[in-house]
Amino acid sequence: MRRGALTLVRVLALPALLVGLWALATADSHSYYISTPKQVVSAFADTWIGPRLVDDVLPSLGRLAVGYLVAALLGIALGVVIGRHARVRATLEPVLEFFRATPPPVLVPLLILLSGVGNTMKVLVIVSGCVWPVLLNTVEGVRGIDQELIDTCRSYRIDGVARLRHLTLRAASPQIVTGLRQALSIGIILMVISEMFASSSGLGFTIVQFQRTFAIPEMWSGIVLLGLLGFGLAMAFRAWEHHVLSWYFGVRGERAGA
Repeated sequence: MRRGALTLVRVLALPALLVGLWALATADSHSYYISTPKQVVSAFADTWIGPRLVDDVLPSLGRLAVGYLVAALLGIALGVVIGRHARVRATLEPVLEFFRATPPPVLVPLLILLSGVGNTMKVLVIVSGCVWPVLLNTVEGVRGIDQELIDTCRSYRIDGVARLRHLTLRAASPQIVTGLRQALSIGIILMVISEMFASSSGLGFTIVQFQRTFAIPEMWSGIVLLGLLGFGLAMAFRAWEHHVLSWYFGVRGERAGA
């Protein structure tokens, strides 16, 4: 109980300090563009607790979920194939490096031309950025599998789906999860960017609308909401990561204590 309380204090101490500094810095401010914490909290409750939760927040999270899931499945599937076959890797590497180096926001005008301005475009923008960390980390994870484990599977004639499930994916899972963690933060950024172009709903669209209509406290409240969503998703991912990789963290803990 005491340990949990100390952990909670450590987690909340820095945010509380930053909010306190923000309040002090804006206490005597007469700037129209810099809102006080009190104004932002008031705007937050009025803006996001109500219809906008259904009209803007949930659609944004839905597009993020679909794009992230598609990128994860595509990245892992291609990463396993490329990581296991050197010739495929050598053939595709120049093309992969070219597309990886292309900033996803640059593709937004092209995706608008190809798929319109609906949800498909927004999901494709998220996929175009999230797939690369998953793909590249999966490739490196598969390439780094211990050769002795591969030879053991071969000697016991473990092949096909059984080998993919019990050796390839399990051995590469720490790096796959690392790629998924990186992709999550990229996905949140691209979710907002995709909604700033030719959109009529979503968090990115709403924040830009607040800025254009000089609803400054509401704009700041949207930025705070994005930060809270990112923090919540990161915490949920960390819990899932420790559950999925419990064996890996256990082995690493034993090595550290040895």
